[in-house]
Amino acid sequence: MTTRVRRGELVLRYVLLLAVLALTVGPFLWQLSTSLKGPTEDIYSSPPSFLPRHPTLHNYERVADTIPVWDYAFNSLKVAAANVVTNCVGSALAGYALARLRYRGRRAATLAFVLAMLVPVEGIIIAQFTTMRELGLNNTLVGVVLPGCIGAMNVLLMRNAFLNLPYEIEEAAYVDGANVWQRFLRIALPSVKGTVAVVAIFAFMGAWDDFLWPLIVLSDPSKFTLTIGLNYLHGTFANDERLVAAGTVIAVAPLIALFAGLQRYFFRGVGEGAVKG
Repeated sequence: MTTRVRRGELVLRYVLLLAVLALTVGPFLWQLSTSLKGPTEDIYSSPPSFLPRHPTLHNYERVADTIPVWDYAFNSLKVAAANVVTNCVGSALAGYALARLRYRGRRAATLAFVLAMLVPVEGIIIAQFTTMRELGLNNTLVGVVLPGCIGAMNVLLMRNAFLNLPYEIEEAAYVDGANVWQRFLRIALPSVKGTVAVVAIFAFMGAWDDFLWPLIVLSDPSKFTLTIGLNYLHGTFANDERLVAAGTVIAVAPLIALFAGLQRYFFRGVGEGAVKG
């Protein structure tokens, strides 16, 4: 009887996992399938067909002919790369300071980062726009990068990762004469590579997928990011689902490639940066 119950629970778990997989991966597979279908194939057939009868890349060529998609992608890549660098460096430094250094007001600083996560972006976006205008950074990619160059959540992830490191390691280095920068660069930072990878993935995804802020701060079409350019594609050719699907796949592909390259560090980093009470 016990074996039957365990088998039933196992089957239930797999059914739930398959349902979640269908809800998360299914829409992307449908978009990929639609982007590969030619103009003669019916994308609204019943029952739906995931496999194109005659796969073609013509829809991707049409996207490039319709909008400067590769220029937009390059702008997004520059913004995302800058966001990754600033978040990894800034969050590591801030997280180490919050976790390891002893100074007055450390708890208040940590609380400030926690409270910053509770403020919705829409509530401060006007203040951000005004600040960028006063700095003369409107309609620049620097203005797109600056507000998100260091995320509060990333700082807390790095702080928790550093807190989980044994103090004895750094104490031994301190006895040997290592200063705080040497302990940070040679001991602490190499021990939390997984969390750095998590921060890099989150920073890249946040910058690559961001739509509202670039739409507000940018007005020159030559500086548009990919999300804004694809929105123009959707608005102009909303009836051509194949074209929209091809643009969607172009936007999602770099995220998949990034996660595939960093997944082993990502899952290790989730444990390193787990919330510590």
